[in-house]
Amino acid sequence: MMVIAISALPSASLGPVMKTVSVVTPCFNEEANVAEVYQRVRAVFESLGTHQYEHIFIDNASKDRTLDALRALAAADSRVKVIANARNFGHLRSPMHAMFQATGDAVILLFSDLQDPPELLRQMIEHWDKGVPVVLAIKTTSEENGLMFWLRTRYYRLVDRLADLETYENFTGFGLYDRRVIEIVRSFDDPYPYFRGMVAEIGLPHVKLVYNQGRRLRGITKNNFYSLYDLAMLGITNFSKVPLRLLTFFGFGAALLSTLLAFAYLFYKLLFWDRFSVGTAPEVIGIFFLGSVQLICVGVVGEYIGAIHTQIMKRPLVVEKERINFTAAPDHPSPALASNSLKEL
Repeated sequence: MMVIAISALPSASLGPVMKTVSVVTPCFNEEANVAEVYQRVRAVFESLGTHQYEHIFIDNASKDRTLDALRALAAADSRVKVIANARNFGHLRSPMHAMFQATGDAVILLFSDLQDPPELLRQMIEHWDKGVPVVLAIKTTSEENGLMFWLRTRYYRLVDRLADLETYENFTGFGLYDRRVIEIVRSFDDPYPYFRGMVAEIGLPHVKLVYNQGRRLRGITKNNFYSLYDLAMLGITNFSKVPLRLLTFFGFGAALLSTLLAFAYLFYKLLFWDRFSVGTAPEVIGIFFLGSVQLICVGVVGEYIGAIHTQIMKRPLVVEKERINFTAAPDHPSPALASNSLKEL
């Protein structure tokens, strides 16, 4: 009997394995934009030709036909994956959940309003290929309302001054993050994640790409005063304890000032007993002043207590209603999500 041994071909003969990049795009009422976002992202990867990719859209319970448009894209291209949330879980939790479902060696967060240019992905990937784990897109100019851009810039600078670490001014989350970064972010186990702060907290080497943020061409912005205020307070409470300490110092200062004024009135009254009439005006002003100070202090303390309350609740980032073109079950599924879709229950 003749035995013929067949040795395995060297792995090198199979050619280099292409790395995979996951592009995550959050959506809410963006039916007019999702198709163009998909096409421009696909054009970038086709021009590169060096990386595989998946494009994950997560729909935050849109009220228009965004989900129908995403279903059509997913039916035509298996690289398009869709997550449909059971309800609107907000602009912080939804993108983070989608990033945790990504399987790529790197994850790019790209918003669906097309104000951030998808063509910048090429430069991000080039830096990542050189070994840079974090590539941040920084908008140095913007075509949005001038007052809003000025206010945002002032806010970023305020957070930078209050924070105990380096923050990234005019960074909205648009950028590329190595798989290692995503796993570190996952380990934070934060039910209400402030992603921009997490990236700064991690502190890995990074590259900044500057760009001009364009004007929204279709649709309307989903941000309102409450969502912007919520984001601003989340950034401050997550980054710094300075506001609490300022209130403490302010309280000591107000107490000292009140004591000095009380002694001044006492001495003046003793010296000019018959001629000095204090009246009720100082009492009323003092009561209203101290009441306002107390309300401000309670409000700031309440923001920190609210952040603690959110942390201890440990709610899931989102609950999924449906997912398309995924082959694996969602990370950390709830009991109601034993299958890939609620429609299957």
